Amino acid sequence: MKISIILAHPNKGSFNHAIAYAAAEELRANCHEVNFHDLYEEKFDPILPGSEIASDGLVSEKVEEHCQEICEADGIIIVHPNWWGQPPAILKGWVDRVFRPGVAYNFLEGDEGEGIPIGLLKAKFAIVFNTSNTPEERENDIFGDPLELIWKKCIFELCGVEIFYREMFRVVVTSTQEQREIWLQKVKDTISSYFKKVQEV
Repeated sequence: MKISIILAHPNKGSFNHAIAYAAAEELRANCHEVNFHDLYEEKFDPILPGSEIASDGLVSEKVEEHCQEICEADGIIIVHPNWWGQPPAILKGWVDRVFRPGVAYNFLEGDEGEGIPIGLLKAKFAIVFNTSNTPEERENDIFGDPLELIWKKCIFELCGVEIFYREMFRVVVTSTQEQREIWLQKVKDTISSYFKKVQEV
């Protein structure tokens, strides 16, 4: 299977990087093809030009590469911190530019954009790993866990991805190395449960 991993954290020593690398390692151990993108390392431009908005708009070569990969992906894994209840701006811009009409969704013929889009993504599985420094009770009671709605309802379900799983690791800032090792093992176990080892012929 072809799996896309999209990482969005500017600090190379972050726990987000450790999560993404653990996921990639487990996928490769299970004989899957991995397309790994560290958006900050790649200096992905998150700004959506007006010329790209239309489905027939001209996009850059880099964006076209991302669009092609996401079309071909059997699974998508997103890794990012919770910043203000949202993904980092670079990741939001990646979604704006890559989850395009004609790539991730389309509207029915005659629909001018007011209806519910038809999802086009081939991927059947989407996994989102988040980190946070907000305790779970406060996140749920005060903020309502907006990342769950953003990724599950506003993005992946509308783009045709049938199976969604999200895991939040918290509180990272006070976590011990032992706790982080437990979390990383959970990442690997989650990956293997959704993307099982391919049996060699």
